[in-house]
Amino acid sequence: MTDTTTQTAHQAWDAAWKTAEGRAGWQNPDPDVRACAEAEWERGARVALDLGCGVGRHTLYLAALGYETHAFDASEAGLSHAREQAEKGGAAIDFRAGLMTELPYEDGTFDYVLSFNVIYHGDLPTVRRALSEIRRVLKPGGTFQGTMLSKRNGYFGLGEEISLDTFIYDPDGSGDEAHPHFFCSAGELTDLLAGFELYALKDVDHKRRPDHWHWHLVAERLPSD
Repeated sequence: MTDTTTQTAHQAWDAAWKTAEGRAGWQNPDPDVRACAEAEWERGARVALDLGCGVGRHTLYLAALGYETHAFDASEAGLSHAREQAEKGGAAIDFRAGLMTELPYEDGTFDYVLSFNVIYHGDLPTVRRALSEIRRVLKPGGTFQGTMLSKRNGYFGLGEEISLDTFIYDPDGSGDEAHPHFFCSAGELTDLLAGFELYALKDVDHKRRPDHWHWHLVAERLPSD
């Protein structure tokens, strides 16, 4: 049984996704996602998973490109909104709920797995398990695009360190920083991506807060031994 005690950030996001104000900043696909999704489509990728889809900003974009699109999240409010938007647009998307460490998909299902601002919500064992699940559901040669929190991030080292490089920091307890967040260096991230060939990595300031640095990565799932 997977330990779920640090996988709690979806509770904060569930509250945010219930309001128009909470959803307001999460409507447009990230430029890096648009570029990668389009490039993967040109390479022949056709089946995609948006892991941690939130309110569906990337899910809907993938479907519009033509992907057979699957969307997964632990927030029922996010899924509900994304499902409503898909129905309004006539997009056929498979929506499922659950935790990122227990994906309900067969081995080798997807050509492309996107997990944007998701898998660092937990401690190191949680991150390792989520990456293992992503690798499992990807086809050999399939592409994983994701983000992780950089140690350049202004929140690294603040608040309570509940586990190695895992912090809880939120002055008023209302946001997702009241839940565990894992941070890593480039070298540590490379080590975490065992079973993948990392071919793009950059440290990007998301600018929602001062020094809000995130690793943007693209990696290919290597064949099993």
